[in-house]
Amino acid sequence: MVPTLSHGLPDPLTLLLIEDDPEDKFLVEESLSTGRKPPKIIWARSLAESRERFTPDVSCVLVDLSLPDATGLEALEHVLEMAPETAVLVLTGLDDVQVGVDAVAAGAQDYLLKQDMDGPLLARAIRYAIERKRGDVAQRELVAERLLSAEAARLEHGLLPVPMLSTGDLVHDTCYLPGSRQAGLLAGDFWDTVQTPDGAVHVLVGDVCGHGPDEAALGAALRIAWRTLTIAGLDGNRLLTTMDTLLRNERDSPEIFTTLCTATISPDLSSARLYVVGHPPPVAIRDGQVNVVTDTPSGPPLGIFTDMRWTPVDVTLGDAWSLLLYTDGLIEATVGGGRDLLGTDGLIRLIREQGAVDLDRLIARVQELHKNALTDDLAAVVLSRR
Repeated sequence: MVPTLSHGLPDPLTLLLIEDDPEDKFLVEESLSTGRKPPKIIWARSLAESRERFTPDVSCVLVDLSLPDATGLEALEHVLEMAPETAVLVLTGLDDVQVGVDAVAAGAQDYLLKQDMDGPLLARAIRYAIERKRGDVAQRELVAERLLSAEAARLEHGLLPVPMLSTGDLVHDTCYLPGSRQAGLLAGDFWDTVQTPDGAVHVLVGDVCGHGPDEAALGAALRIAWRTLTIAGLDGNRLLTTMDTLLRNERDSPEIFTTLCTATISPDLSSARLYVVGHPPPVAIRDGQVNVVTDTPSGPPLGIFTDMRWTPVDVTLGDAWSLLLYTDGLIEATVGGGRDLLGTDGLIRLIREQGAVDLDRLIARVQELHKNALTDDLAAVVLSRR
């Protein structure tokens, strides 16, 4: 019995036979006609005719390398160009065995001598050629995916800042993780830390809505703008309105907005002024108490309303404290694989359990609650006074 051709494949299987000899065409048809699921065979007598008859549902091309309009490897090259994602099986005569070997080396999946061709052998050769092609395509896609991931990782690393922090009285820790749903993509989350000559420490965490290279580039532009403006001495609404103008001119769509949170720690490290711009509120540990810094945001995200003024939030930190700024990827993790989000209250509960803001332990715990996967991107900065 001739083996079935269509195991795991379309039923019926569609083949394109490029063969100018009617007797060889008849031989192929007869060899495959006795199977349980005979394939559909499209016959073309030349390369030119094959181009007209080739369709996307063709799973394998059977080609004789002695055609009226091309011979040898030249014919194969035209077939591979016409059907780069389709299996190719070369049919050759006894005198052309080396041509068949060369054809496989040039890109065909297999070759078969016409003199040896019978139903079982031909069916097996077609099936193996298709599976081999599938493997080749899967391998190329895997390599391409790995290269893309590696390139994205290198670009992400290049976009992350080197903090400008000279004081030894603060412990500074950061984290950046791309979300699992955005594998291979760059993220619009960003962070930065700058200490100015007066001793003040400025911290930024932001999130451009969306994912991908455009959002990542916009996030990097906003971060660099913030660093430049901070070094130049701008702060508060002068800084935020300038960044809002930059966002409106650099974004690809008027629907793109950015949330962010900034904190300026006073030179004596005992107080801070924050702007919570449509962003999750920071969490602070002061005198052993863990709470959000404020329940009242400074105002909406950048890029939403024109002529905005954002309200500062002034807080007293004291002699020993920790301050955590983060993007919503940290609190939008679901708990236990269900629909309930961790939320700000859940984040505070985890910090209270640990008694401190240890980013590695905290994120490991969040990932444990979320079955080891954060679905959104995450950027976080924690500052602690010794």
